This record gives sequence, structure tokens and C-alpha cells, in this order.
Amino acid sequence: MPTDKDIPAPHGAFRTYAVVALLLLAGGALWFFVERDGRAQPKGPPPGAAMAVAVSVTQARLGVAPVTLSGIGTVTPLRTVTVKSRVDGELTEVRFQEGQFVKEGELLAQIDPRPFVAQLDQYQGQLAKDTALLENAKADLSRYDNLVKKDMLAGQTKDTQASLVRQYEGAVRSDKAQIDNARLQIEYSRITAPVSGRVGLRKLDPGNMVKSTDDAGLCVITQMSPISVIFTLPEDELPRVRKRLLAGERLAVTAYDRTMTEKLAQGTLATTDNQIDTATGTVKLRALFDNADEALFPNQFVNAELLLERRENVVLLPAAAVMRGPKGAHVFVVGEGDTVSMRPVTTGMAVGTDVVVETGLASGETVVVEGADRLRDGAKVAVRQPGKPATEKAASDKPAAEKPATDKAAADKS
Repeated sequence: MPTDKDIPAPHGAFRTYAVVALLLLAGGALWFFVERDGRAQPKGPPPGAAMAVAVSVTQARLGVAPVTLSGIGTVTPLRTVTVKSRVDGELTEVRFQEGQFVKEGELLAQIDPRPFVAQLDQYQGQLAKDTALLENAKADLSRYDNLVKKDMLAGQTKDTQASLVRQYEGAVRSDKAQIDNARLQIEYSRITAPVSGRVGLRKLDPGNMVKSTDDAGLCVITQMSPISVIFTLPEDELPRVRKRLLAGERLAVTAYDRTMTEKLAQGTLATTDNQIDTATGTVKLRALFDNADEALFPNQFVNAELLLERRENVVLLPAAAVMRGPKGAHVFVVGEGDTVSMRPVTTGMAVGTDVVVETGLASGETVVVEGADRLRDGAKVAVRQPGKPATEKAASDKPAAEKPATDKAAADKS
């Protein structure tokens, strides 16, 4: 009977079987992954191909750039008058309503004139008395003069009579002056509007005693049209403004509200102050406004914008298109083949949301506005259509090799 040593060892057969099994497994796995990737997965971009960046673009254009100077101002009326009484007496009548527009010379209130009328009668009576005395003195002087010529009267008596005549003449003149003053008091008892404007709140009611020494007065009248705005500018800007004023130019001034969003009125620059405020380094300017619609209100805070000049045919570009870097301002210009080139530019003043490009860009060139932060010189871009999302645009711009498998390929796989 054979022993264990007589049975041959099966090491060679087992090794062969293991190698065959491993080869079969590897081949099956390779077939599975190749078949799955070929039917279900889209092919990737070829090696070295660059993805297009979705951007929004605009064209540089020619436009007008207004050169303006802005300052903080206050609406200041040209005439503001506190209506006071010039005589003392009882306020018997008020003819105006609060907030009413009145014209110059219009009757506003009435003070009891009877004391002044009585005083006028008294002065007129005194005038009549002094006039009679004067006439009598003149008659006596004429008689004395004849007697002196006949040497029947001393000359001293004549001189005394002549002096008396002059005294009565002075009394008559004084009486006439008092009569004129009494008539003036009667006129002052009628309080009229010294200027045309809008009346403020009433400070006294009929029945009150009015005195000429009252500081409050009856009311305040403010001229509303025309009206002015006093605003300030830095002293460094004064030479440019003065140069145009002295040349006779009418510089336009626009008044805006506190937030600089609503235009209130349009006017012209009238004059500048005669000195600079050394504490603030600013100078005051006055602009005049017609203010027919009373859009400007006295003591209102406004922002004044002074138009110095209008620069024609300048290159304008949205401020968002200008990038800032270590080397200064630059833009990305779209060229042939939808590739961009980085170009340095020199910018000037701002015009709303736009900026003036002094050098480096010509009108009509296409510039990237949105998406420039993801670009570099020579990058390829996909111009985004207005209102179309960037992802949708980028997907539609993919080559056919990058698109997902079609329904036919999916059917073949199934």
C-alpha cells in the first residue's frame, strides 16, 4: 500500500489554476469598466484644452462728461422781514391768514388810529393860531416900517417887531411838522407788507396792545421767489470758478436733496463771497433759483452741484469694468476668437455709474464687465447673453464631444 511520500505534490497545477483565474477576473473587470465608461460617461476635454469663462461685456462709447463741483448748502431767502408796528396802540384788525402769500403794500393789520387823529386836530388848531399871530405881526411890522421912514418911530421898535415875526414863522413851521408827523402816525397805524412773500405764523391777535419796541412783531414775511442757496466749495476750486465768472459765463447750479437722489431746482451762480473762511478752508457762493414751484424752502439743507464745463466726445465705460491691481487700472478687451487681452488704462472723472477713460481704450471696443476677476491675459471667454445665466450659457457652448450621451446611446446600452 503506497505511503504519503509516494503521492506526487500538486503545487504546479494549483499555481496554473490561480493564474488563469486572476487573468479571467482582470479581463472581466476591464471589460466592465470600459464598456460602462464608453456608453454612460461623456468624454472629457482633450488634454491641454482651456475652458471658456462666461462673462458679460459692453462697448466703450463716446459721450459727454460734465465737470461739476459739489458742496453742501442752505436755502437762504433774499429778503426776510419781521413785520413790526411803528406806533403804540390797540390792534383792532388782522387782515392776513397764516401761510398766505401777500404782495408788497398789501394791508396786513390795523391799529386804532383815533389817538393820532385827535393829535392831528390839535396840531392843526395850533397851526391856525400861530398863523393868525404871524399875520398880525407882519402887519405891525409893515406899519412900523412906514413910521421909521418918517422918523416917527425908533428903529429899535421896528427890529423887535421883525424878530417877533420870525418867531411866529418858526412856530408855524413847527406846527406844520407836527401835523405831518401826526399824519404819518395815522399812516403807520395801517400795517402793510413791506415785501412780497409768504406769511408765517401769526404772533398777535386783535385786542392786544402793540408797542413799537416789541421784538417779536406781528409776523414774518419770507420772499419765496426768487430764492438763493448759499453753499461752500474748497478754496482750491475758487480760481476756476472766478475765471469763468469774470469772463461773464452763466454757470448752472443744480440743487439736490439730502440723499443726492432727487433734483429740486435748477439755477445759476450769482456771486462768491469776498473772503475765504480760514477755519475751514472754504469759500461761500450764492446761487439764484426762480423757485416758482417753491420746491426750495427757507433754511432747507441741500446739495449744490456747480457745472463748470461739459467735455464732449470722451470715452465712457462702466466703472465695474475697470480692475485695479499692483500695476494700476486695467481692463480686459475681447478680441478675435473670443480671447481677452489685459490692457492698462488711465481713468478720469466719474459720470454717474460710468468713468471717463483718458488713455488706453478707443470707442467701440468690447470690454468685459462681469467675470473679469476670473480672467487672465489670453483667456478664452463665452459671452453671456443678457438675462441668460452663466451656467446655461457655458453648457450650451460645450463642444459636441463634451455633451452627455444621446438617447440612442442610452438605448444601445440597454
